[in-house]
Amino acid sequence: MKLRNVYFASSAIAALATGASATDLEFYFPVAVGGAAADTIQALTEEYMANNADVNIDAIYTGSYADTTTKAITAVRGGNAPQLIISLSTDMFTFIDEDMIVAWDDFVTEEEQKDWIGGFYPAFMANSQTEGKTWGIPFQRSTPVLYWNKEAFAAAGLNPEEGPKNWAEMVEMGKALTVNDDAGNVTQWGVHIPSSGFPSWLWTGIVAGNGGKLADETGTKVTFNSDAAVGALEALVALSATDEVMAPGILDWGGTPKAFFDGQAAMIWTTTGNLTNVRTNAPFDFGVGFLPGLQQNGAPTGGGNFYLLKGASDEELQAAADFVKWVTEPEQAAKWSIATGYVAPRPDVWDTDTMKVYTADFPQALVARDQLEYAVPELSTFEGPKVTQLLNSALESAITGQTEPKAALDGAQAAAEAILKPYY
Repeated sequence: MKLRNVYFASSAIAALATGASATDLEFYFPVAVGGAAADTIQALTEEYMANNADVNIDAIYTGSYADTTTKAITAVRGGNAPQLIISLSTDMFTFIDEDMIVAWDDFVTEEEQKDWIGGFYPAFMANSQTEGKTWGIPFQRSTPVLYWNKEAFAAAGLNPEEGPKNWAEMVEMGKALTVNDDAGNVTQWGVHIPSSGFPSWLWTGIVAGNGGKLADETGTKVTFNSDAAVGALEALVALSATDEVMAPGILDWGGTPKAFFDGQAAMIWTTTGNLTNVRTNAPFDFGVGFLPGLQQNGAPTGGGNFYLLKGASDEELQAAADFVKWVTEPEQAAKWSIATGYVAPRPDVWDTDTMKVYTADFPQALVARDQLEYAVPELSTFEGPKVTQLLNSALESAITGQTEPKAALDGAQAAAEAILKPYY
C-alpha cells in the first residue's frame, strides 16, 4: 500500500514556470506500530509536499520492522533501493555491515551538526551513532513503561495514584492484585510482562534496573551472563514460579494491551508507543510509571530511526535529508508524538505550546521522557538478528522452565561470542 502522491495545481504551475523537474523520493515506513502512525505520516508528508513543490515523496508501507529491514536489504542488493527508510535503531550495525547506509554528516552543515543532530536526547543517540558518525536520526522512539489499572488498585485496597516504585513493591502489589474465582482459577493477574516476539527488549530494562548492560558501544561484545543479567532473569522467572503474580509461560506481546483492557492483568509492561492506544481504549483510569527496578531505575530505549540508503544521487539524498530535518522540527514532532504516543526525541519539542497543552491534560505522557535520564541503549550488535535470537531463545527456555537462568545465559553468551569474534 502506498501513500497517495499529491500533486497540487500550484506546484505544477511553478514547475512549468521554472522548467525544473521534481525530485522523486521513496520512503519505506513500517506500519505495524502502535497509534495512528500511518494517518499522521500521510498528513505530514502531504504537508511537506504542499510547501515544497520540487519534491514528490512516495511513502511505502512495508509491514513490521522486520519486514521493512528485509525489504530494504533486498532493495539495496537489487539496485532499486529507496532513498529513505524508518527501521529499528538496533539495525544500525547490521546496515553498516551490509554497507547499505550513508552517514548523515555529509548532508548537514556545521551549524546543523551542532543544533540539529546535537539537539536529540543523548539516550536516543547512543544507538544512532558510532565511530564518530551519525547513522540514524531518532523519530519513532520509545521506552517501555509500566501501566496500571487504577480501578483494580482501588479494589485491592491500594492507592490508585501510586504505582510501584521498585521491583519489590511491584511483587507485593501484584499479590494484592491477583484475583481468584471460587474455583481457585486466576481471573486477574497482578502483572503481565510479555515475553513473545522480542523478550530481550523488556528484559534489558530489568537488567538495567539491576545495574547492568547487555552490550558495549562498539557492537562487538555482549555480557549476557553477568551477575546483573542472571539476577534479572531469576527475578523475571520468579514472578510466575514463586511469587505467583504473573501467568506462567510465554505471554503474548501483541495481546498485552487487550489483556489490560479486559481486566486480565492489573499492571503491564509495554512500549510508550502504546500510550495513545491505551488512552483511547482503556475502559478505566490508568496510571503510567517508570519500570520498577530491582536496585535502581533503568529502561532500554527502542523504536525506529531514519536511515539514508546507498544507491541514490547526492541530490536525492539531500532532498531526503531536508525532509527529515523538517519532520523532526518541534511542531511536526509534537504532532507525531501526540498522535502515536512515541517519545518526542528532542527537548525543544516538549517546549512547544502544542506539547505543553497536551501534557497538561495528559501528564502520563511525561513519564517516558523523564525516564530517559535512566535509559540504556537497546541491545545492538553486529550480526544483530542472530545474536538477539540467541538471547531470546535463552530467555524463553528459562521462562518456560526448560533451563535454569544461569545455564541458559551461559549458553547464549558462548554462542554470541563465537558469532562476534570476527568483529572484535
